[in-house]
Amino acid sequence: MNDAETKGQSETRGAGTTNLVAQIAALQDYDRYRDLAWEGTFEEYLQIVRERPQVTRNAFQRVYDMCISYGTEEYIDNKKKLIRYNFFRDETDGGKDAVFGLDIPLMRLMNVLKAAAEGYGPERRVILLHGPVGSSKSTIARLLKKGLERYSATPEGALYTFKWVDLASTGLAAGGADTFDSPMREEPLRLVPIEWRDQVYKLGLSSDKFRVNVEGDLDPASRFIFAGLMERYKGDWGKVVASHVRVKRLVLSEKDRVGIGTFQPKDEKNQDSTELTGDINYRKIAEYGSDSDPRAFNFDGEFNIANRGIVEFVEVLKLDVAFLYDLLGASQEHRIKPKKFAQTDIDEVIIGHTNEAEYKRLLNNEFMEALRDRTIKIDIPYISRLSDEIRIYEKGFSQEKVRGKHVAPHTLEVAAMWAVLTRLEEPKKHSLQLLQKMKLYDGKVLPGYTQDTVKELRKESKREGMEGISPRYVQDKISNALVSDQGEGTINPFMVLNELEKGLTHHSLVTGEEQRKRFKELVGVVKREYEEIVKNEVQRAISADEEAISKLAANYIDNIKAYTLKEKVKNRYTGQDEEPDERLMRSIEEKIEIPDNRKDDFRREIMNFIGAKAVEGKKFDWQTNDRLRRALELKLFEDQKDSIKLKTLVSAVVDRETQEKIDIIKARLIRYFGYNEVSATDVLNYVASIFARGDAKG
Repeated sequence: MNDAETKGQSETRGAGTTNLVAQIAALQDYDRYRDLAWEGTFEEYLQIVRERPQVTRNAFQRVYDMCISYGTEEYIDNKKKLIRYNFFRDETDGGKDAVFGLDIPLMRLMNVLKAAAEGYGPERRVILLHGPVGSSKSTIARLLKKGLERYSATPEGALYTFKWVDLASTGLAAGGADTFDSPMREEPLRLVPIEWRDQVYKLGLSSDKFRVNVEGDLDPASRFIFAGLMERYKGDWGKVVASHVRVKRLVLSEKDRVGIGTFQPKDEKNQDSTELTGDINYRKIAEYGSDSDPRAFNFDGEFNIANRGIVEFVEVLKLDVAFLYDLLGASQEHRIKPKKFAQTDIDEVIIGHTNEAEYKRLLNNEFMEALRDRTIKIDIPYISRLSDEIRIYEKGFSQEKVRGKHVAPHTLEVAAMWAVLTRLEEPKKHSLQLLQKMKLYDGKVLPGYTQDTVKELRKESKREGMEGISPRYVQDKISNALVSDQGEGTINPFMVLNELEKGLTHHSLVTGEEQRKRFKELVGVVKREYEEIVKNEVQRAISADEEAISKLAANYIDNIKAYTLKEKVKNRYTGQDEEPDERLMRSIEEKIEIPDNRKDDFRREIMNFIGAKAVEGKKFDWQTNDRLRRALELKLFEDQKDSIKLKTLVSAVVDRETQEKIDIIKARLIRYFGYNEVSATDVLNYVASIFARGDAKG
């Protein structure tokens, strides 16, 4: 290859690279970058405050407004008005950290944040999320941190800090440096002396919607520089801020340790309170000549870096007692005590979380009494609503996410069912079974029980959801089933239930034999419920002949109409008038256990339903009435099951006619209920075995 060819190829590659770089660069939003990198004078910042006084909000106000900015939904549950906060759905991040089924605990949390934002007292407390392992405590804290990061980068969530500039000639910065950033990223209005502030606020900084009220003083390093400059300019505050202060936009970031901190206790012997409040920078002592010079101090403890935002304490009650003094001062006084310096003001939300065992230890420790007095405990229990628990598993194991494996219908449902049952307390009255209680909690309607029943059940079960099996355990067992070699590329409910049961033998959190026995018995309860579910599904697949069921429905409606109006029915074949067919009507009604003495009520109920539809100008459709639909399906199933001979499925030989009918049922299971070929065959064989042993219920 000659030099010219080599040069040509090199230029082509270079052009390709340039094009790619240009394409990537085109993705950048320059306007947004300029907004986030804004810098200006103190005067320009005051104009921003005049236009948008919300930029001076404290940490609690900002966190509360951030949550509310995503919108809310009001709904009624058991006659009680509840609020659902859209923020906790985590839609911005594709639902990655979405929290389900905890609307009431989240309402309590939001009420605390609202009261703190209004300055009613909770802002001087540690918010303590308390609950069993795996109940979403860490997820809630992570959501708040993540949300605050994003909010600070939006126009609505903007906040500002400042830096000292042109310091080289003053000798106030390290090594002759010209600038010095506010080490704790203070609110610029803290540069206004406290005794002037009330008068300053009257200069049009507040608005009708928001009153500016900045509390606290500068951190020690900024205070030192401020004092030095005031001396240099003979007390002329205006010259100090005009010549040496630049205000800049502040964007919070946990990764960069800006405004968001996380503290996790380590081995008690290695715990050091400087991790919270910062430490002396020994290399800078040589520059400044003293270890008590604030410029020689690293303001990099978790309390320091979390100023203006939020700090999370992971397993807060594992903290060494020495740390508690810092925590108490930070919450109650909004101050911390760095080594060798005066108390320093902070502005941040302190949120901790702990499990049940650690909290019990706190209650029994008299040295922790001060902490108990300064915490607001919010219980975060396990989910007790089945549909919400299912959503947790669907998030990780939906058919789209589980590639190469088919998740048979009801697989995640039975896992969720078992998990919820382990968390519920046995009903004390109402002659209820635990399974029925679970259904009532999930909003199902059971004959003889009302919303008031559900209210009573919740009242009598005060610790419900604080014990039981965590979603993590269930997720682990679903994962085991997914990677096993069984199932021919399909995982089904029995595979998952067997994994759940097997795992109980070595479950580290199931310590008592009595508890282990109860959890295993609940696996049996779920298996029996699943049996009913699939029998119902196969029955519906068998009776899914639209034409046949529509004819049966029309026949039933004609008869009950004639019965209630005391008229005759015209026989469709002979054309003669006949009495309503009582035998037909009762054969359908008995399928949903309508007793003979209630048949008139049921028939009138259906006629009223038809009448109401007519008033609305709509045609009656038998499928819109759940009870009637179920009765018709069961009746058609009973009429057809013998001709299909499901029981023959368990035998080795199936005749061609039966096989054709079975293939039709299988196709319906696949089309209407989400099965694949393997799982549809499995479920048909399973239901056939039930019928073969004479276990079918009408």
